[in-house]
Amino acid sequence: MHNSTSSIALPPLLLPVLAVVTAVCSLAIGTSYAKQLFPLIGAQGTSALRVGMSALVLLVFWRPWRWPISRIDRYAVLRYGLALGCMNLMFYMALQTIPFGIAVAIEFIGPLGVALYYSQRKLDYVWIALVVLGLALLLPFKQDASALDPTGVAWAFGAAAAWATYIIFGKRAGHLHAGQSVSLGLLAASLIVVPVGVAHTGLDLLHPQLLLFGLAVAIVSSAIPISLEMYALKRLPRETFGVMLSIEPVVAALAGMLFLHELLAPSQWLAIGCIMAASIGSIASAGRKSRPPKPH
Repeated sequence: MHNSTSSIALPPLLLPVLAVVTAVCSLAIGTSYAKQLFPLIGAQGTSALRVGMSALVLLVFWRPWRWPISRIDRYAVLRYGLALGCMNLMFYMALQTIPFGIAVAIEFIGPLGVALYYSQRKLDYVWIALVVLGLALLLPFKQDASALDPTGVAWAFGAAAAWATYIIFGKRAGHLHAGQSVSLGLLAASLIVVPVGVAHTGLDLLHPQLLLFGLAVAIVSSAIPISLEMYALKRLPRETFGVMLSIEPVVAALAGMLFLHELLAPSQWLAIGCIMAASIGSIASAGRKSRPPKPH
């Protein structure tokens, strides 16, 4: 009997690609709603809720104690998690005064800088030039209606540096099970973020409604994206996965416009486009030079 389902089979990359797009959108929506907590508990309290609740959710889901971990690996995960905590806290501090999409675009300088540093190809000067152009359009060199807050920009650059450190430390823990490293990493991140949030907000952070909202933000902005990205990363070439993640700044800008009413100037949209193009170009050209082996 002829199997008719074979003629309508989905392309093998369709589901992983949809998973990445859904992960990016989920992260943007979750962060947009988290920013609405800033008037109540500040960026510090909001970051503490997001990281602390994310750690609890993923610890329960993955139960990382099921896998053995050496003393060296525990130290590697601790450093990875502390970098993750700093990245989250500084990113939320940036969101207090600059638009969501611009904060994400500046934060992308971190992983892009790591990629360019280790690559050292002549074509990389093109991507560096695009980044410089994007930053020249974004940074508050002039005072006008679209000028950015210098403090917010500084926090965003701090988040970018922390993201770069997170990538370097994350590679040293990359041989561990992804669920174990991510859940324990978030637990380590909470060691930084939660005390800062409690010191800033106090016992108000334990209000039942805030905890429930924090749980929802944690699921939408951490648990769902991380799970979907892990699914996609196993099924997509690394350069394809990286290029797709490069849509984050524009998705964040659109989410900020829809949910937070953050309208960007044309020059700011152009700046985001330059940084995205640099990210996509760097990853794509690296992929052409050295493609990863196909999984067995």
